[in-house]
Amino acid sequence: MVTLNPQTLTTPIGIIRLFEFALTLITFSLVASEGHDGRSFWAWCMFTWCFCCFVTLLIIILEFTSLNTKVPISWDDFTTAFAMLSTLMQLAASVIYPTIFICSSCSIRIAATVTSCVCFGLYAAEVGLARAKPGEISGFLSTVPGLLKVLEAFVACIIFISLNSGVYSRFPGLQWCVAVYSICFIIALLIIILTICRLLARIPFPLDKCLTGYNILAVLMYLTAVVIWPVYSFHYLRPSDCTGQCWDNLVVVTCMTCINLIVYIVDTVYSVRLVFFISPA
Repeated sequence: MVTLNPQTLTTPIGIIRLFEFALTLITFSLVASEGHDGRSFWAWCMFTWCFCCFVTLLIIILEFTSLNTKVPISWDDFTTAFAMLSTLMQLAASVIYPTIFICSSCSIRIAATVTSCVCFGLYAAEVGLARAKPGEISGFLSTVPGLLKVLEAFVACIIFISLNSGVYSRFPGLQWCVAVYSICFIIALLIIILTICRLLARIPFPLDKCLTGYNILAVLMYLTAVVIWPVYSFHYLRPSDCTGQCWDNLVVVTCMTCINLIVYIVDTVYSVRLVFFISPA
């Protein structure tokens, strides 16, 4: 039996979600009214606004009808992970869309950019409200390591949409970098899924130490990618070798690789601190 819970719409997070839904819908509609664009970055931006709009509406409905209590997942982990992911996606869309598609006379696109930036602020506010505070008992994805896992997976997604198979397939070094991105992304995504599905507790080995070991390995792998990707991309290739946005994409992948390395280093330091210096013996 469905039990309506109007209070979910009057809490600070509930009000923020209502605005998120409305503004992502407006942004999506404004950009769609401008017509289709075949570039991958346009598809990414449209997917961002559509995905965030749909999932936000789904969360609102499930909480309003109290059906979220019947979903066999960790609801707090799911909503926190989604808010963090949406924040990053909205940030990326708010930067990518005006950089590539906007012009001084494109009033509709300017309006879409403004609403997208507001959406980013709203989702960031939700993350701030949902994040676990010191001393609180909450899900893994509400903690700093959990949020870092979402960030690692997101940055990998930006790398993937910037990859050009015609470029990296020519050099074994670049193929190794793609393997690094893929392996680390899959593991981060697996951790997120296991957390949301409440399966981490069933793993028959000390998870915190395994995650620390994985983080160290990921740092080492990304260190190789940080060196190899720009060497092969900018030493063996020239702007004349790439067409369209190919060269820009190489730069994006290089920057995102460096960013993810920093995130993994922070994650590793935080994990080592928790496991070896804070956790009880």
